[in-house]
Amino acid sequence: MKKAIIIGIVILFIFTSFSGCLEEKKSDTDQKTNTEIAVEFMTEIQQGKLNVAYTYFSQSMKSQFSPSQFQTSWDTITSLYGSFEEIKDTNESVEDGYDIVFVNCTFSNNYYIIFKIVFEKSKEISGFWTGKIEPIHAYSAPSYADTTSFYEEEIIVGRDPWVLPGTISIPKGEGPFPCIVLVHGSGPADRDETVGANKPFKDIAWGLVSNEIIVLRYDKRTKVYPEETALLKNLTLEEEIIYDVFAAIELLKTKEKVNQSQIFVLGHSLGAMTAPRIAKTNDNVSGIIMLAAPARGLEDLIYNQTVYLAELDGIIDENELENIRIINESREKIQSLNISEDDQVLGVYKSYWEYLDYYDPVNVAEGLTIPIMIIQGLRDYQVTYEDDYIIWNSTFSDSSNVFLKTYEGLNHLFIEGVGTPTNTEYLTEGHVAEEVIEDLAGFIKGEI
Repeated sequence: MKKAIIIGIVILFIFTSFSGCLEEKKSDTDQKTNTEIAVEFMTEIQQGKLNVAYTYFSQSMKSQFSPSQFQTSWDTITSLYGSFEEIKDTNESVEDGYDIVFVNCTFSNNYYIIFKIVFEKSKEISGFWTGKIEPIHAYSAPSYADTTSFYEEEIIVGRDPWVLPGTISIPKGEGPFPCIVLVHGSGPADRDETVGANKPFKDIAWGLVSNEIIVLRYDKRTKVYPEETALLKNLTLEEEIIYDVFAAIELLKTKEKVNQSQIFVLGHSLGAMTAPRIAKTNDNVSGIIMLAAPARGLEDLIYNQTVYLAELDGIIDENELENIRIINESREKIQSLNISEDDQVLGVYKSYWEYLDYYDPVNVAEGLTIPIMIIQGLRDYQVTYEDDYIIWNSTFSDSSNVFLKTYEGLNHLFIEGVGTPTNTEYLTEGHVAEEVIEDLAGFIKGEI
């Protein structure tokens, strides 16, 4: 689920070369500012001229991905967020010696996306990222959230060089209260795990704190430091997720209202898969909750999701077929670990896939004696009942410390939907189902 598993992730565009006019463009750009070039670049994309936009990229970007991936990636954005309407504003920055231009654009499905464009000294583009993706309208609280019963504090999780902003939701009573850390799925997620128009972690936080449970959530490391983490050749689940969960737990232990004997961890998707490892290596964890937990390799999930989305309209076009072929080649590399030390596969280096090859979340969970909750939405096409939940269920159906449950009509975000599950349904605002919130609260309090 690294790269392009859930919408709302950061996408880095790096593509192989078209033939043509790169040298011609250099002399033309010498007299222009980076902001002017960034606006021109985004305007070419807006007008559907991806082949022209491509000529703005540096040679290092052109050496790694095919033109069809450029088209497929942009098609993914427009299929989710609508057509590119206009550039609202721009601003410049310098980060680690690189010149950056941020371009704020609006899309027809009532979204804005801030694109982060990184320039080399030659004024060629060496990085193109989606940054903030937000619906234009404001978040509306779910009906089960009693906003008069709690307050929130802004906090910092971790230490330099990985300082992460976050929020802790605290009931107004005296306490002590049970508490929980929310652990994101794949990709660079914010503290609310914003996906399209939805904020499932904010729903869960406000639902649980309304039930007198302290909730800590924070922006994921790969969200706050996308370039820095992308360069880590030793990146594993520990650097991506686990160390920051440990830091969040240590922060919780300093809070006066926290019941030190009731510290839970809730993981969603990749976070759920990681939860058994977190519990095994941290004695402070009293119990874990696993929402949409993969039991398969991530490379298989990525491949199957790619095929699923390509087949939705009944036609797999040439771009989709090429993308499937590339993903499958990457999957085969990962499964054989036929990866050089300098090669990135599906966006990460060999160390990441070696760690996952060694880590078996089902096996690790079998060794835990703490309470475990494993739940699954039956409309989830990303982590599925048939390929994932059934493994958890068959392993733990007779375990007294494990609570298992499925939910009819709920998708990967545990939000209700109808019809064939698609990624576009995340554009419609909904909320985590109240039944799920009730079950989470009951489990944490030892009532179910």
